[in-house]
Amino acid sequence: MPTACNAPTFTGQARGGREVVARFDGGTLTSDGGAVLLGEVERATGIVRQFAGCCTDHRDPTRVEHPVAQLVAQRVFGLALGYADLNDDDQLRADPLLAVLVGSADPAGQARRSARDVGKPLAGKSTLNRFELTAAAVSATERYKKIAPDDAAVDRLFVQAHPTPPAAITLDLDATDDPVHGQQEGRFFQGFYGHYCYLPLYIFAGEHLLCARLRPGQVAASHGAVDEIVRLVTQLRAVWPAVAITVRGDSGFCRDDLMTWCEAHGVDYVLGLARNRRLEAAIGRELQQARRTCRATDAPDRVFADLTYRTRRGWARARRVVAKAEVLPGLDGPKANPRFVVTSLAPDTLDAQPLYEPLYCARGDMENRIKEQQLMLFADRTSTATLRANQLRLTLSSVAYTLLAALRRLGLAGTALATAQCQTIRLTLLKIGARLRVLVRRHASGTRARPSPASLNQTPQAPRLTRLLRPDLAGIRAQPLTSFAGRPRHLLHTTCAGGHAAIVAPLVRNPG
Repeated sequence: MPTACNAPTFTGQARGGREVVARFDGGTLTSDGGAVLLGEVERATGIVRQFAGCCTDHRDPTRVEHPVAQLVAQRVFGLALGYADLNDDDQLRADPLLAVLVGSADPAGQARRSARDVGKPLAGKSTLNRFELTAAAVSATERYKKIAPDDAAVDRLFVQAHPTPPAAITLDLDATDDPVHGQQEGRFFQGFYGHYCYLPLYIFAGEHLLCARLRPGQVAASHGAVDEIVRLVTQLRAVWPAVAITVRGDSGFCRDDLMTWCEAHGVDYVLGLARNRRLEAAIGRELQQARRTCRATDAPDRVFADLTYRTRRGWARARRVVAKAEVLPGLDGPKANPRFVVTSLAPDTLDAQPLYEPLYCARGDMENRIKEQQLMLFADRTSTATLRANQLRLTLSSVAYTLLAALRRLGLAGTALATAQCQTIRLTLLKIGARLRVLVRRHASGTRARPSPASLNQTPQAPRLTRLLRPDLAGIRAQPLTSFAGRPRHLLHTTCAGGHAAIVAPLVRNPG
């Protein structure tokens, strides 16, 4: 946004014989110069646009200044750029770069209907809050909250087929706590975590988020898991009938109803199984063997075993259990650390050790994806009064995660950032100080065109961001210019709906 200062310059204490002068004539500056990458990812994938298409707008079209697609894009891009709360939008609403990215035809905000909104092309926090607080059933007679997401359409949004079907898909399930500090609907005290919280359910396939379901805090980890697995398997097999599907989770999901459904529908499972005296007694010989080796070498040792096991109550049938008889060295002598996994995979398909270590233990990577969602994309900002509104906030965070995951997958493969977490991508590529100029040049016929590079030779030097971009994102255009020092530099272009060309010139301390 344009800088507003009382004095044109500020002189600081001299350093090393050099005068230190701060100037405030930078023009329209942004700290989010790399956000144009998100805009191009959205053009390539349509993630945000498809989510906006899941919403029904009951507002009077003649009085709408901010279409649903722009409201959704503003919120999702804001989360991806690190703006956690709606209060941030009181400042962001004047950002012309964000206005260009969401598709505004007036990035300078000069065509607003109200005089108090001139210079603010985007929606404020109150408009966005009304979107979040819309009830499940709404009509045109509702006075304020008139934009209603279709829950079923949103669920379908996260499951989309790739052109080439994979040989197999592993669905990772996990639950985590979402602490709350008010009287929100559905908040309960969770004894396991020791505080009031929600208990959202996440389902991933690799890095792909398929489900983020907010649940009351008093439910079990497996609550609703069968319904979600049924929905996802049905959607996946509708497009990939022959794909092999495996459900993977910790002992919180080791429930007979889930395993029975998987067995009846040709879905494999690998689930943690809580230890008990019967299971430990069944691997007594393996534990003794591991204890002798651990005592002799003073190093951890593990022995794997295959069992057939059935609970006395709860399970409908006996099932294969893989046991890890592990013993660890300790100050008071070797300590047993047995672990168990129940699976539908036959022994001739996968032996005990590879089933436990490469297959089951790989589920731990899902916790990194949840950390990205909760800590880096603010899925835990569930402070509204109703469970539905907080679910919508979780969904918006999920769309932001999907957008950044697409940038990582499409634009950063083969680079040092190919496996970077969302926060690293944000700080490395998106949080770039830049000067923004919104220009319009007309041909004789009156059509709008992007300004020529020759007219922009005064733009500050920029890093070669295109080295990090792959051809998958064909919409990203970087034009090299010649600086005063003769070094090449790049400008990232993006175009808004009104034909304005936004020229984003990153400002760097180490040019070249």
